[in-house]
Amino acid sequence: MRLASFSTFLIINELCSAYKILLVFPVPGRSHAILGEGYVRHLLNDGHEVTYITPIMMKMEHPRLRQIDISSDFKLMPPDELFDTKNILMNTWNVKNIEFMLFVTTEFVNGTLGHPNVQRLINDTSEQFDAVIVEWLYSELYAGFASVFECPLIWSSSLDPHWLVLDLIDEVPNPAYNPQHLADVVTPLDFWNRAQELWHVIHTKYFKWRLRHRENRIYNNAFASSVALRGRDLPPFNEVRYNGSLMLGNSHLSAGTSISLPPNYIPIGGYHITDNIDPLPSNLQQVADNARNGFIYFSMGSMLKSSRIPDIIKKGLLDVFSKLKQTVIWKFEEDLLDRPKNVHIVSWAPQWSILAHPNCKLFITHGGLLSILETLHFGVPIIGVPMFGDQHMNINRVVEKGFGMRVDLNDDVVVNMEIAIKEILDNPRYTQKVKEYSFVYHDRATSPGKELTHWVSHVIRTKGALHLRSQANMLPWYQKLYLDLAIVMFLIFYLSVKIVFKIFRGILLMSIKCAASKQKVN
Repeated sequence: MRLASFSTFLIINELCSAYKILLVFPVPGRSHAILGEGYVRHLLNDGHEVTYITPIMMKMEHPRLRQIDISSDFKLMPPDELFDTKNILMNTWNVKNIEFMLFVTTEFVNGTLGHPNVQRLINDTSEQFDAVIVEWLYSELYAGFASVFECPLIWSSSLDPHWLVLDLIDEVPNPAYNPQHLADVVTPLDFWNRAQELWHVIHTKYFKWRLRHRENRIYNNAFASSVALRGRDLPPFNEVRYNGSLMLGNSHLSAGTSISLPPNYIPIGGYHITDNIDPLPSNLQQVADNARNGFIYFSMGSMLKSSRIPDIIKKGLLDVFSKLKQTVIWKFEEDLLDRPKNVHIVSWAPQWSILAHPNCKLFITHGGLLSILETLHFGVPIIGVPMFGDQHMNINRVVEKGFGMRVDLNDDVVVNMEIAIKEILDNPRYTQKVKEYSFVYHDRATSPGKELTHWVSHVIRTKGALHLRSQANMLPWYQKLYLDLAIVMFLIFYLSVKIVFKIFRGILLMSIKCAASKQKVN
């Protein structure tokens, strides 16, 4: 009897701690889907119900998982065009320009929010959620989901903490020593770099102000009717965008830099990596096991394609690889003719399983943050070939920390790649450094997955975690900059000067009159 009662208590307790969570990861890119699927996996394991809005459906079924298909988002933001290697090299799409990214993302969000499956979800008055988790990518418009369902909003950031995301939960960090994520610089910044970073913040703030009218229209069109169906008025967008309870960041000190962070920024970098790594497929397992001198793994990630690298560069790299005694496993989307015997092509690569193999000596990567965190997780030195976004900053930090080198994809890439490979394979300090930072990465009080689920539950249990909110969001910008105080001080100074001037002028006039009177008397 007691056992049955205790079992019933445990079941009821488990059900009571289970929440309904809306997870919004709409970006049509495999790396973003990997991050979204990491949330799904951890939240399901923690007993919650998850509704997952995604353009890349998970190949799994679970009684507590519902997926909202928005795969048509690939037409709104085609990654094969936007992040094509040749287009980036030719600067067809300026993906390093913040104005371009803000504008493109705003139009993409407009299409996503208008998707029939999304509209069907938010217009269903029977739908209720305990929290909304949204991936931030250059837009805060998805914050409207929390207004519809009257529940806490949790931001998810796929990048190392930068001013655009920190501004949503606290304030802009000092740009003199916190460069923006698209910058290709190293700290400490010189005079010109500091001036550029300050201008970037001012210019971006101005451009976002110019976008506000467009954003308000998208926000109202997407959410006003669904909120009205629930008998409420839609709150202003400029209020909602700063209403996040906290931000879960795909970051960790081992990959980034130490900066001041508010208490409602929670780093969970590496949460997407599973505890149990799957074994390699039999063909790759044989290649990796038979690599007597170790192997090099070369991948440009899930969005960039190695096949789009110019032919002359591909031939030059193959010539470099042919001189190596190591095996090369190259993630390549098509077969390569006349490739050396030590080069193996795979159209799809189980990256974690490859990096986990003891014979993996070097990882050549584009420098996305997922790849950086994975190389730290498994302790493999890297050569970074940055192309866009935060990749330049990521690789610069790797070089600064000493567990990798940078090679740019330009006319000298073949020569520089050969030098970098030889340097890292022959110099043990790179492997030693990555092991040191790998220890820092793993040495945490709790796993990133447990950190994730704890804070999601904490936000729900505390009804929005208001105790974590920064006072900075409650002050208007002019008060943060003390502009009101500056005006008062200026007025006091101006009036003081004017009064002193008048007194001095009066004394001077009196002196002149006295002198004139004396002269008349004489």
